[in-house]
Amino acid sequence: MLTKKGKYGLKAMSHLAQFPPGEFTHVVDIAEEQRIPKRFLNAILFELRSFGFVNSKMGKNGGYTLAREAETITVGEVVRAIDGPLAPISCASKTRYQSCDDCTSEEECAVRKIMVEAQRALSEVLDNCSLQQMVQMGAAGADRLHPEKSVRLVG
Repeated sequence: MLTKKGKYGLKAMSHLAQFPPGEFTHVVDIAEEQRIPKRFLNAILFELRSFGFVNSKMGKNGGYTLAREAETITVGEVVRAIDGPLAPISCASKTRYQSCDDCTSEEECAVRKIMVEAQRALSEVLDNCSLQQMVQMGAAGADRLHPEKSVRLVG
């Protein structure tokens, strides 16, 4: 599950993606518009800066801006930077694999097999969606990257 920190990070990045790189946005403006607590947002933006996703500038005309074009940053990159691996369990992770203490055979573990499939599916979506696409999806009210494949959930 995406953490609140991860969600806020994506919201902040999508906010910044609406402006060209080099155009700085004040933290207060991002916090107010995205409904993110300012102290929490400051910590998240500091972390995103350390990963090279945003640049910052102090002063009256300062704030934050994307370090790269929004089309070149994937949602998967941002989520991994903030929340870590996408895999639901460590033995299904590509980047931070750890074997399970309670497993006798990974090749026969049904839980691992389904979690590897879940990780692949999630990676496929998040690694093939740029911040720019995410912003466009929100603006268009689209539910999916590929509306022709859209499935209506009944609840």
